[in-house]
Amino acid sequence: MTGNQIKGKGFRGALRYNLEKVNNKVAEVLDHSFARVSESSILKEVQFVRMQRPNLQKYFYHTSINFPPTEDLPNELMKQIGHDYLEANGFTQHQFIMFRHYDADHPHLHILVNRIGYDGKVLSDSNDFQRSENILRDLEVRYNLTRVTPSKEAKIRAITKNEREMMKRTKESSQKLRLQRIIKSVLVDKPGMTTGEFIRALESKGVRVLFNQATTGFVSGISYDYKGFPIKGGKLGNDFKWSSIKSAINYEQERDQTIIHETNLRTKANRPSAGMDPNNHQRDRNTTREGTERSKPLFSTPDTASLLDDLTHGNNRSVDYEYYLATDNLGRQRKKKKRKGRRL
Repeated sequence: MTGNQIKGKGFRGALRYNLEKVNNKVAEVLDHSFARVSESSILKEVQFVRMQRPNLQKYFYHTSINFPPTEDLPNELMKQIGHDYLEANGFTQHQFIMFRHYDADHPHLHILVNRIGYDGKVLSDSNDFQRSENILRDLEVRYNLTRVTPSKEAKIRAITKNEREMMKRTKESSQKLRLQRIIKSVLVDKPGMTTGEFIRALESKGVRVLFNQATTGFVSGISYDYKGFPIKGGKLGNDFKWSSIKSAINYEQERDQTIIHETNLRTKANRPSAGMDPNNHQRDRNTTREGTERSKPLFSTPDTASLLDDLTHGNNRSVDYEYYLATDNLGRQRKKKKRKGRRL
């Protein structure tokens, strides 16, 4: 089994989506904790419980549990698995509704939960992704279902749902999948190659490498960049981590210290200004998320030349300068009030 989970600010969207599936005969309700199964009734009940924690924004929890196509479980068994999943996560006194969908090539279950319990307590979402994965692995053993390799042990990371949808839309492989194939082919073509040969083979295929190298020459990690797509080795899978790579190639720290350092310099020199470092998410302060320049503020502090020009022209002061004087006077008044308040 695999699971996807989302925490959000409201029930309405996901609830309406699933109820529409039920109306279209491609889903059914397996179980729920509400008085009636209707959008208006459920939302009223949820709102009544939410009144106990009005300031909590992300009170909605939505998970989908996906089974292999070969495991077409009966409804009662799937419902029991859903209840076991809720109980193991700590959702024992919480509103929920459970849907089974039939609109995909594999059976899957959707569960919508209110994180606020009937007693007003909120279930913590700390480490919830790891907790959810551990629960699914335990349920596979309990019900003798197909075992899925834990993400930490996966040699090759599977593609995500978004990547799968993108591949269906563009009819092309994702960048992550291409990068996995390229690195794998390089390692298979020449087993036991030197570090320099490994680097040159990747660069010849358009893949740049960045090593996490200490001043002592010790290497603790590796990142890749393929056509502007930077990613850590561990995000591709355990086979692409530095600990696995250095075992697959002929690596010696003292011998390869210089070539790794030169590779890092070459990679950094050819990367964009934002950097290929997957940990570097900082952008220019004057740039928005979309890369466009931020609009300048309506009023800005004038420079010395403009102030002198305004002073020499008497009443022909600019709006910027009037605003500057007003804010400056306001600031002085506030400082005076603070000083008066400190006097004894």
